[in-house]
Amino acid sequence: MNMQVTPVMEPPLPRGIDDMKLPLVMMRDILLKTIFRKTVDTVSEIAAAICLPMQVTQELVDIARDQRLLEATGTLNANNGNEMGYQLTDAGKARALDALAQSEYFGAMPVPLDVYRDQVKRQSIRNIQITRDQLTSAMGHLILPDSLLDHLGPAVSAGRSILMYGPPGNGKSSISNGIRDALGDKVYVPRAIEYSGQVITVYDPIVHTAVDEIRDDPNSLRRAKRFDTRYVCCERPTVVTGGELSLKMLDLVYNPTARTYQAPLQLKSTGGIFIVDDLGRQEEPPQALINRWIVPLEEGKDILGLQSGEKFEVPFDTLVIFSTNFHPNEIFDQAALRRIFFKIKIDGPSQENFLKIFALVARKKGMELDEATLVHLLKQKYPTIDNVYANYQPVFLIDQMIAICDFEGIPYRMSPDLIDRAWANMFVKDEKIVK
Repeated sequence: MNMQVTPVMEPPLPRGIDDMKLPLVMMRDILLKTIFRKTVDTVSEIAAAICLPMQVTQELVDIARDQRLLEATGTLNANNGNEMGYQLTDAGKARALDALAQSEYFGAMPVPLDVYRDQVKRQSIRNIQITRDQLTSAMGHLILPDSLLDHLGPAVSAGRSILMYGPPGNGKSSISNGIRDALGDKVYVPRAIEYSGQVITVYDPIVHTAVDEIRDDPNSLRRAKRFDTRYVCCERPTVVTGGELSLKMLDLVYNPTARTYQAPLQLKSTGGIFIVDDLGRQEEPPQALINRWIVPLEEGKDILGLQSGEKFEVPFDTLVIFSTNFHPNEIFDQAALRRIFFKIKIDGPSQENFLKIFALVARKKGMELDEATLVHLLKQKYPTIDNVYANYQPVFLIDQMIAICDFEGIPYRMSPDLIDRAWANMFVKDEKIVK
């Protein structure tokens, strides 16, 4: 796919302690806790562990030495360019244990929320402009009417909320995934952010797909990353939720043992896509879920709360896609519908597109088309369901015929008889079961 996407600006490297914009005591304590937990003893090892440049790490080490929390070991580490080794003093160990009792967090230095806001603006989902060719390429595995792309294109380029609705089995989930693939570029996800002295972990390997962004440093024989490594370079994230989604999942998750927070799903999806599939199947009514999103969708910010009850704002920069099999008027009031920027109906295919899909699937699965079978299918079977076609049906019917051929020990082929047997499994006969 030929993507014409402007590269996202990298988060700049901090040049010194003042660039960090974090409380000095917090930085010092994370340094001590990391040395204690990871048993790193040179500045380069410590720098890698806390994800800071060498010069910033050296400043922190010097501060801890001045406070008699660290001391030089007096030996050079031959495995690390003859760097000086450092170790915690007794006072340093005591301080590290005390800090761990307050919060178990150690490792990558967090990014202050205000600094993260600047990076979110640099890599905003709304900065992306998708062309028709890019969207068509990303949807290449789907047979879609041109009119659908006419609606989808502006919706994706606007980076605003989308509601896709229509009968089940017509590819709403596949279209959502195609939109994700069309985005194509990268974003920088913080390992953790800091607000009011609290650490909130954001990077999640389950949600985020890291990419190798190591660059050649022309001034060094060593390869080095040239951006702030407190961030991880990732594909634009996609979070998919379905019937399991609850309002509680949109709140900060507090770990009382570690005394740290984990970002909720919508914060992890910043710069990417949040897909709410099967809307209307959740325990909470759809109206309640939409009401939770009103402020984020309209104002580009979300409100989260700490254990203390303090509320604070975080960026909301996410393309939200709602997908439902219900008609919107059945599950939303008009005020809620107004707040969803694009409403797109996903209908079943026309007979012509149904045949295209059927032929595509048959070729992919190694089954030759048979004219008599297709005539039987279109003239005898579909009239019994008022000629209502769905995108899932070709795959279902062909897989059924393949399963029958495997069982009967015959070559893959299609026939009116096999279509009848496959069709019988596609629908359940409406009848009363005597108990």
